[in-house]
Amino acid sequence: MFAQLTILVLAGVAGPLLAFGRRGLIPVVIGELVAGSVLGHTGFGVINSATQPLPVLSAIGFAMLMFSAGTHVDIGSPAIRQGFARGLLALAVVAVTAVPIGLLLDHALGVGHPALIAVIVTGSSAAIAFPIIEERNLAGPNLAFLIAWVALADSVTVVLMPLTLAKSGNPLEAIGGDAAIIAAGTLVLLAARRARHQRFVQQMRGESLQRGWAWQVRISLVLLLGLSAIAQETGASTLVAGFLAGMVLVRLHESDHLAVQFSGVANGFFVPLFFVLLGAELNLRALLTSPSRILLAIGLAAAAVVTHVIAARVAGHERYVATGLAASAQLGMPAAAASLGLSTGLLGPAEAAALVAGGCLTLIPATVGSLLLARGSKAAAPAPRTGNAPAPSN
Repeated sequence: MFAQLTILVLAGVAGPLLAFGRRGLIPVVIGELVAGSVLGHTGFGVINSATQPLPVLSAIGFAMLMFSAGTHVDIGSPAIRQGFARGLLALAVVAVTAVPIGLLLDHALGVGHPALIAVIVTGSSAAIAFPIIEERNLAGPNLAFLIAWVALADSVTVVLMPLTLAKSGNPLEAIGGDAAIIAAGTLVLLAARRARHQRFVQQMRGESLQRGWAWQVRISLVLLLGLSAIAQETGASTLVAGFLAGMVLVRLHESDHLAVQFSGVANGFFVPLFFVLLGAELNLRALLTSPSRILLAIGLAAAAVVTHVIAARVAGHERYVATGLAASAQLGMPAAAASLGLSTGLLGPAEAAALVAGGCLTLIPATVGSLLLARGSKAAAPAPRTGNAPAPSN
């Protein structure tokens, strides 16, 4: 077991190596997926993702991935409140446009999942878009629109996507499970807000910080695993459980120390493990030998870009092309759909690989959009003062 885990962790190192450098444009997850595909079904077959305990570790990694995505969505933040109306309009435009596109692609390529295609096209990835916003130091009044749009799209599609691949075939059961997760998460949030002012809790947090107990990380893991257990028992998706757990944590406004600790656990081991195992499970040979599935990947990426640019234009954004490109970033949702589809047997190897490939393709226009927004922000910045007038102080 330890030898195989060593190989998996070593494969995960490929992600940071490929993304290394100030001009590194390749996201970390791309390197992890590529390394997994080389070692898995597509390549040398060194990794068998079905061997225990790898499925368990992959499931935990998936939950932590969605947890990390949820921490990027603070529904009470000023930026989301400010851009809520226009962001909701943009999301509605994408959703309305994505429905006929989903039907068209499904009918033309024989996928058999038009609702899944429509949901994936509608989505955006907060886990991809928000780090890009921070890395590029994007600013300006119109940024609130982009943040609200991506957050809303991520929140809505994270609930809808599992329903399109409900293994039981009964969406009402999955909806009931999602409702139970949301109710439990809301109760935890209310209880935590009350408890955080209690003297015992404050003393425990202080002593944990001094003695290295990682108390808050343990409580965060209890929340994540508890909501995931509800998802498992009710037939809902771990995707919803992880995402909601992250949203609960960010609403508690915990310290940056907790974020660093949890990031070490998640991004240092479990999340890279998930992507490496997903890459090992994907069969890229099946994709490359299926022209229709190659067209599906290209079609998904093109549809996401076109619909998001149109939505940004309809919503009245000044720099609608750049904003639409930036909002079209998708990777977590297609990867989640591929993982869920393969585990339930509702997607074949070629279809799952096409979803992930389509998500990877959207990262190219999303990167271009972020660069255009960054240039626009610099151009919009006030020019340096000249003459004898004093410059504003910092």
